[in-house]
Amino acid sequence: MFTVAAPIATDRLLLRPFILDDTDDVWAYQRKPDVAQHLLWEARDREQTGAAVERMTRENALSEDGDCLSLAAVLPETGQVIGQVELVLLSRANRQGEVGYIFNPDFQGKGLATEAARAVLRLGFDELDLHRIIGRCSAHNLASAKLMERLGMRREAHFVDSMIIRGTWREELVYAMLQREWRANS
Repeated sequence: MFTVAAPIATDRLLLRPFILDDTDDVWAYQRKPDVAQHLLWEARDREQTGAAVERMTRENALSEDGDCLSLAAVLPETGQVIGQVELVLLSRANRQGEVGYIFNPDFQGKGLATEAARAVLRLGFDELDLHRIIGRCSAHNLASAKLMERLGMRREAHFVDSMIIRGTWREELVYAMLQREWRANS
């Protein structure tokens, strides 16, 4: 089983497991329609966000296929949670994972989400010895697609009308990186 015992420090962030006291900071971005438009859920009220944070407090270890490690992206100088990153263990046998992220738009455009996602890739490839990590986003979420490209991930698929979200067909992009590509670029 893999857990994060101490916060992971990047140049400008701390990545740590969620605590219940993070609810207000998380609600600051999960309630925004422009954030939720690219996700599987709609903008959340405070109660829904509280339930999501409570769930994320339990997403603190990777042991079995499907487990998710959710980390709060925190500004060290203020303690404010400005986003979340995650690593999902897709297949232990095949050493496959998935990276994900959601950030408060008030902090976008500064490279913070890229910095946090890069730390999660490092965790997956260097600490967990994963062979392959994917990332997925709505085909209309160009910022997310560009973030994965900045990380060195390659686009492997563009699924057209692949799922119905809120009554509308959604297109999805899938990016991936192999451990050897990570090591060659690190």
